[in-house]
Parts: sequence; C-alpha cells; structure tokens
Amino acid sequence: MTLPLEHLVARAEQLIDRLEQILPPAVPDVAWDAVAYRWRKRQGRGFLEAVHHLHRIGLADLHNIDRQKRLIEQNTRQFVHGKPANNVLLTGARGTGKSSLVKAVLNEFAGHGLRLIEVDKSDLVDLPDIVDLIAERPERYVIFCDDLSFDEGEAGYKALKSALDGSVAAATDNLLIYATSNRRHLLPEYFHENERTRHVGEEIHPAEAVEEKVSLSERFGLWVSFYPFGQDEYLAAVRHWLGHFGVADVDGQLVTREALQWSLSRGMRSGRVAWQFARDWAGRLQDGAA
Repeated sequence: MTLPLEHLVARAEQLIDRLEQILPPAVPDVAWDAVAYRWRKRQGRGFLEAVHHLHRIGLADLHNIDRQKRLIEQNTRQFVHGKPANNVLLTGARGTGKSSLVKAVLNEFAGHGLRLIEVDKSDLVDLPDIVDLIAERPERYVIFCDDLSFDEGEAGYKALKSALDGSVAAATDNLLIYATSNRRHLLPEYFHENERTRHVGEEIHPAEAVEEKVSLSERFGLWVSFYPFGQDEYLAAVRHWLGHFGVADVDGQLVTREALQWSLSRGMRSGRVAWQFARDWAGRLQDGAA
C-alpha cells in the first residue's frame, strides 16, 4: 500500500532531525577582523575563535627584561615587514614576563598586520589544519603555545617538531611559532640518560635520548632566557604597577616591607608577583583596609 505524501514527508523530516543530532555542528565562520584567536575543537572539528577582550599590556609595562624585549621586538618587526625571522622559544623562571612579552608585542604590532593564534598543547596535532587555514591570508600570524612542556610520547611533540622544521610541506611565510616554557628542552630530563653519553677523543657524543630532547628546542631559531628578579628589580616593578593602579602618595618604607613580605610568601621575586602585590595593595587602599 502506498503511503500518503504527507506521511512520507514527515518520515523524511524525522530522519533529517536524527541525522542532524548525529552529525557534528558546522563550525562558525572566522572573524578575520579580530586581532587574536584561540584554536577550539567542537566534536572533533577545529575552528578559530576570536578573542574580543585582549590583555592590553604594553612593552613599557615590562621591566628588567630589556634585552629580552629588544630580541623579541626586533624579530617580530622583521616578521611583520616581510623580512626573514625566527621561531622563538622563551624559557626561564615562572612569572618573569615570558607570556606578557608575547602579548605586548601583539599590541605593539597589531596595527602592522600582526595576529596571534593561541593553541593548547593538546591541539598541536592540528597545526597542519591551522597552517592551511591561514596560508592565503595577508596578515602575519604568530602561533602562541604558552607554558609548553611535554611528557614522553605525546602526539603534540612530533607535530610541533614537524611544523618547525621537518615536514615535507614548506612552511608558509606568514606564520611563526612563539612558545614559552619553564623547561629549556621542553621534555623532562633524567640523570640516567646522560650515563650513555660517550667520549670519543676530545668529542662528546650525547646519548640518543638526550639528542632527541635537544632536537625539538634546537628547531627554534631564537632562544630567549628569563631569570628571577633581584630585590631592587622587584621593588622597581612594584612601584611601576602601583602607579598603574593609581597609587601615588604612600609610605615608601611600609610598601617596601609589605612588598618584600609578599614575595617571601610566594617564594620568589618576579614581575608577576609584583603585579599581584600592587593589585592587592591598591584594592585594599581603595577599600580603606591598607
């Protein structure tokens, strides 16, 4: 018996509804007018999500890292002007300005066409897709991997290694990779790995495990190291950030004592700790509690 047309249409609509529930949703269109993006995944499909509220830190806000600023600023200037430039690995003590410096150069050069794409370590396997997506764009893109480190056998390690220098496909000239890490070689290093290092005459031949770990960091053309602050450098950063938060007329000795105690409670002196203290002090002062 032939079913009525209305019944067939209803059955087809039910089938379509079920298929729509199974199929992954369409990824949103890229807002190409944005300055910064995050690479996101939705049911296995990656897309660029625009960042609408940027961290407005400037190069002038970063103290006691003048050499590091010069290196990154010059490399980024070469890049946005279409000149040869290097992928960058920023390593060193936590809180000393590695990530902030990358954000600051984005703000400095956004008007010259610089764009940033933040990619989590777990999504580095998607680097080829990101490269294909932006290959024909006129802007200059920095892939930003923050606080990067790997454990043995992680998939993102080989993907990053290939993207830096090793894929059969040539890298596009509108893309660089800037990564920050507390580890110089991005992988954990063990004492026993050095036991297999051999001496041949006056030459040193590192063990294969050591060679493998060094091989990733060596693919970054520019290494920039960061170091903990001395006391005077830390207090200078505190004064800068207090001014940033509008704190002017305060007891200098009292602030110094409180700032040093704050750093002791954190176990280190750094730009981040100085910013956190200034934020707390300014907030308490405005609330009448300081």
